[in-house]
Amino acid sequence: MLTNAPKGTKDTLPSQVYKWHYVEKAFAEICAKYGFKEIRTPMFEHTELFARGVGDTTDIVQKEMYTFQDYAKRSITLKPEGTSPVARSFVEHKAYADVQPSKYYYNTPCFRYEKPQSGRLREFHQFGIEVFGTPNMLADAEVICLANDFLHSLGIKDIELQINSVGCPHCRENHRKALKEFLASKYDDLCDTCKDRYERNPMRILDCKSPECQELVKGAPMMIDYLCDECKDAFEDVQKNLTSLGVEFTVNPGIVRGLDYYTKTAFEFITNSIGAQGTVCGGGRYDNLMEALGGPPIPGVGFGLGIERLLLTMEAAGIEIPEPDTAEVFIAVMGDDAKAFGLKLLRQLRHEGIHAEMDVLARNIKGQFKYANRINAKKTIVIGDNELAEKKVAIKDMATSQQTEIAIDDILAELTK
Repeated sequence: MLTNAPKGTKDTLPSQVYKWHYVEKAFAEICAKYGFKEIRTPMFEHTELFARGVGDTTDIVQKEMYTFQDYAKRSITLKPEGTSPVARSFVEHKAYADVQPSKYYYNTPCFRYEKPQSGRLREFHQFGIEVFGTPNMLADAEVICLANDFLHSLGIKDIELQINSVGCPHCRENHRKALKEFLASKYDDLCDTCKDRYERNPMRILDCKSPECQELVKGAPMMIDYLCDECKDAFEDVQKNLTSLGVEFTVNPGIVRGLDYYTKTAFEFITNSIGAQGTVCGGGRYDNLMEALGGPPIPGVGFGLGIERLLLTMEAAGIEIPEPDTAEVFIAVMGDDAKAFGLKLLRQLRHEGIHAEMDVLARNIKGQFKYANRINAKKTIVIGDNELAEKKVAIKDMATSQQTEIAIDDILAELTK
């Protein structure tokens, strides 16, 4: 039916949108404190960007992207994640020529074709930050610290930071060999996707969501045991920096992350309050992404945080988001002259920054008062032709039902005290 939203999408109604405004404002504020500036990239990109950036062995590229041809027969994809478009923009506009590091944040819709479930939609929304231009592990710690501070500032306590290192192409090759040897006798029992990964990127098998594959990889060699000296030092540096910042964490060698561009640091913020899909925020370092996209060898680190899952986590934790203020003033009128005066007053109040409303359905005075109650107006100004003749109006406090009369010329002064 045309009256139903497409599967995997969701309307955000006025009764809920204030919650989005709340977390969006909080995220923008903490990013500003950390020195990040907002960037906005297109909703769709050339498909090749994600094939080269995210990786053609990932579930995202193989199964989940919304890809189509435009009228010029170009392959276009609705963006499934936020990092690759920001990296593309960084290269295209030669931002690497500016003083580094470059620090960006974004709030963007993303699209993935997957089975809708709690906290996962086909159109979802993502907060993210990216730091380009520094290989220093202090940047990794700062990115993690920002996510940690943001989540805790919202009152989320039932959450755990887990970190790992996924190494670099050099040390990853040794792990690749060991992992293939471990999986060789289990190959026939792997799912079809993981059989393909076995040759192209066996580490991605560790991240398979299939329960059968998860059982098969128990006891598999972990990347953390094959780190080269540089990656080992980098991982120790990240941990020291987090400790100095006072950020608590747990090392989890099983963290792989679902995107091929990650190197060295990988991290996730985990919660048990929203079911099995417990990752609220995830990210890490990606020192080779820029080159993969045709740019210079610029390192990067960042994270993505799903807004829908964030709100679910807050709801599960019993965190109440304050509702916005209701109408401060409702103007009830009786008679044509009163209506004309009420419209003039309505505009004056709004110009003074007062949330004021007036009936647009030609209700009688009783209906207007009912409507004022329904919109939770704090005060109602009652104007009739008789009141205009006497140059006074009645102001009713809707909470106490107390009513007072004031001169028409004193309305603005009374309401803007």
